[in-house]
Amino acid sequence: MPYQTKDYSKLIGIEGFSEPLLKNHFTLYQGYVTNTNKVIEILEHMLKDKKAGTPEFAELKRRFGWEFNGMRLHEYYFENLGGKGALDHYGTLGKQISCDFGSYEAWETDFKATGMMRGIGWVILYEDNVNGKLYNVWINEHDLAHPAGCNPVLIMDVFEHAFMLDYGLKKADYIGAFFQNIDWAMTELRLKHTKKEA
Repeated sequence: MPYQTKDYSKLIGIEGFSEPLLKNHFTLYQGYVTNTNKVIEILEHMLKDKKAGTPEFAELKRRFGWEFNGMRLHEYYFENLGGKGALDHYGTLGKQISCDFGSYEAWETDFKATGMMRGIGWVILYEDNVNGKLYNVWINEHDLAHPAGCNPVLIMDVFEHAFMLDYGLKKADYIGAFFQNIDWAMTELRLKHTKKEA
C-alpha cells in the first residue's frame, strides 16, 4: 500500500509560522511522500525485470533513504508542533533531560546551539534504545548520520525552507518560535525507554 500524505493543516495559525511558510512546507513534504512511493514502485519493477544488478537499481536504492527519511522526518517535525504548554520538568522526559544534561536549561542551550550551527539539516533529540540516554544530534542530510538504534523524540527542521520565508537569515528567531510551539505531550509519547534513575 502506498504511503499517504498526512494532513497538518491544523498547524495553520500557530504563532511564529505564517500560512505561506507552512503551506510551502506541506507541499515540499508531499513531494517526499510522492517520491518515496515512486522509488518503491520502480525498485519493485526492476527486481521483477531482473535489473537488480544495474547501476540504476543501485542509485535508486541509495535514493530511497533520502526520500523516505525526508517524508518521515517531516511527519515527526509537524507532529511535534502545535503545542502551547511548557515541558513538565517532573514528567519522564523532563527528568531524563535533567539527568542527562544536568538541567533543562543546559539541554535547551545545547539544542539551540546545535540548531545555530552553519549549514542545513535537522536537530534531533535522540533517545538511545539501549540505555535511554538522550543526545542532541545534528543531521546534515536526511539519509546520513542518524545514530543506530536510537529513537527520535524531538525534531527541528533547520533547512532554509523551514524558516527563511518568515525570518530570512534570523535563524535564532525561528528557533525561538519553534520552542514556543513544541507539543511536549507528543515528545513524551515517543519515549520508548524509561531510565530507572529518572
